[in-house]
Amino acid sequence: MRRSRWFLPEAPDVLGMLGEQTAITVEGLAALAAWARGDAARAEVVRDCEHRADERKRALREMLTTAFTTPLEPEDLFVLSGGIDAILNGAKDAVREAEVMGMAPDAAMAAMADELVAGARRLGDAVGALAARGSGEATRAADEAVRSQRQLEKIYRAAASALLETADLREAAGRRELYRRLARTSDQLVDVAERVWYAVLKQG
Repeated sequence: MRRSRWFLPEAPDVLGMLGEQTAITVEGLAALAAWARGDAARAEVVRDCEHRADERKRALREMLTTAFTTPLEPEDLFVLSGGIDAILNGAKDAVREAEVMGMAPDAAMAAMADELVAGARRLGDAVGALAARGSGEATRAADEAVRSQRQLEKIYRAAASALLETADLREAAGRRELYRRLARTSDQLVDVAERVWYAVLKQG
């Protein structure tokens, strides 16, 4: 009588896919920072990165529908991927809004973009640590991501206050909206960092 052999389905590398999405997000935010410093051609790179990251997000979600086991709960992977996607969407929207208003980025936007890049890199470190089963390293990197965004808050408040001295109301309103867009993107980055903590706590 022939013996039956059972094999468990392979576990897809969902954290690797999340890491790829995060890396593209870092690339897109670095392009945002370069654009904010005057390199207008980098706007197209931001848009291209957003499309590429969307493909990674979709691929990750497809993996989650078939995965037998995952290193984190599927819900956490889904939320983390969605949050990272929202960060890059915010960057793309900032560029688009500036273009629509015919308003060039300024020094405050460049400084805020730099902090977004720093925070996204720390998120990349956190995802990498999760893949290596280093929960302590993951939460430390998440904390560093949050700290970088506290600096962005200071830049935002100072820039928003300076707008009170601007006589051109159209200029002030447009700048305020662009600053708020980047501040909201920062809030989304903080949400992802907090979700890293939540996912680690659930695994503990």
